[in-house]
Amino acid sequence: MIVTPDQWLAFLAAAILITLSPGPDNLMVLSLGIARGRRQGMVFGLGCALGCITHTLLAALGISALIAASPLAFTALKLSGGAYLIWLGWQAIRSRGGSLDAGKAKGRNEPLAVLFRRGLIANAINPKVVLFFLAFLPQFVVTSRGHVGLQTLILGLTFTLQGAVLFGSLGYFAGHVGAWFNRSPRAGMWLDRIAGSIFIALGLRLVLAPQR
Repeated sequence: MIVTPDQWLAFLAAAILITLSPGPDNLMVLSLGIARGRRQGMVFGLGCALGCITHTLLAALGISALIAASPLAFTALKLSGGAYLIWLGWQAIRSRGGSLDAGKAKGRNEPLAVLFRRGLIANAINPKVVLFFLAFLPQFVVTSRGHVGLQTLILGLTFTLQGAVLFGSLGYFAGHVGAWFNRSPRAGMWLDRIAGSIFIALGLRLVLAPQR
């Protein structure tokens, strides 16, 4: 057996605790769900979770180790990831730049595929997640059993699936909170501004983070 039940359950418990702990991904899903709605929050959360597939493949193939060992590659990934988050934040802030009704319609009617893609990219190009997977997954890999790459792949996919469930649920319930706030005519505008500010702050934090 490549991954034993005890090994898998121990990893799953740790993965759930890590996913539920406050962090940038949770904050992005929560803020977008509150600002845009249930479906939008769920779809963005699913995108963030499925972005972990990229990190799983990189870790399984050993490419994450190469990125972590290369200051140039890590810096390039950090700057591109930060710039992307800042761009997402600016888009959220300016989405209600015109009349309130027009801005609200634009935010609510934004294609779900676009939000899914944004969540996917935001997670996939985040170098902090690259390092997290590089440090976290090997702790649950039993090298004496062999098939290290396959064990890493199974555990990474497990992390992705539980993340999809939890992030999707977080986006859904955040949308409920947002629906309550949006009963006020101007609340939606400020929710988008707050969500955009959070994205920009996370992007700046990533860009300005010191080298390892």
